[in-house]
Amino acid sequence: MDKTIKVVVYETHGKPAEVLQIKTEPWPKPAADEAIVVMRAAPVNPADINAIEGKYPARREVPATPGFEGSGTVVEVGADVSTVNNGALVILPHNIGTWREAVAVKASELVVVPPEIDPVDAAMLKINPITAWRLLHGYVDLARGEWVIQNAANSAVGRAVIQIAHELGFKTINIVRRPELIEELRADGGDVVLVDHENLRDEVKSATSGAPIRLGLNSVGGDSALRIANCLVFGGTVVSFGAMSLQPLKIPTGLLIFKDLRFRGIWINHWYDKATPAERMAAFNPLFEMAKRGLLKAKVEKSYSIDQAGEAVTDAMRDKRSGKIVFQFNP
Repeated sequence: MDKTIKVVVYETHGKPAEVLQIKTEPWPKPAADEAIVVMRAAPVNPADINAIEGKYPARREVPATPGFEGSGTVVEVGADVSTVNNGALVILPHNIGTWREAVAVKASELVVVPPEIDPVDAAMLKINPITAWRLLHGYVDLARGEWVIQNAANSAVGRAVIQIAHELGFKTINIVRRPELIEELRADGGDVVLVDHENLRDEVKSATSGAPIRLGLNSVGGDSALRIANCLVFGGTVVSFGAMSLQPLKIPTGLLIFKDLRFRGIWINHWYDKATPAERMAAFNPLFEMAKRGLLKAKVEKSYSIDQAGEAVTDAMRDKRSGKIVFQFNP
């Protein structure tokens, strides 16, 4: 009997729990330049939910398999492959759909992960930690001791920003909505943790003794982003990578004229596609070194099997979760 795999598929866009199906497909066969990867772990990210709903900018043609992120083990390589070996733990590209038991992938698109890193941690290094790395490297040339301010600091990217900034010698001001997060983020290495409110600028000035802040990171939008912008010095930069509030940026003309602020944005998948292999590894390698030391571990609230796709996406869409929802395969 021929081997088969289970694959999550949606044939129309809509509510994830309603449109997702589990289908059986033949075991993949590698082309000469491909490797067969058996999946180990894949998170359920907000972008995955948006893609299934049809709300993601790069709208996939249906039928499609969700999953922008994941890790797996190479079990077979094509005749021309020399860059990866059987048994290697790898991070997969974001354009193949990782919610499946196995997949054929061009070997040149795989990123080999040091064996010391757990597959679940590896599965979540490509989007959030890489985004955090680029936020701290791509926009403002910061020196050790300088301050960075961010909202939604308890998000996966926010927590990665805290840890990476600490490694690089930067100081972080971390804005959250709930007071119970303050001690938790301080324990993670956040230098200042504050609850978002109307007088945020004064509180930030007091907490930093008026230190200049040149970089603000925004994943909320609306009034929260404006309060971040108001904390920056003349010529400062706000980089947006999310809009959790579903509210647009509000940029008063005065911030442009009298503070000459820059407003930038990052879509990490676009950066990844345009980056050279060397540029990608320049980000991955320091993250791998941190991960080997037990850092950059995304908090996992619950793991599901591929057969539980509907339950997993429903769980992932709940408010106030304490961690990520993850598929684990082939344990």
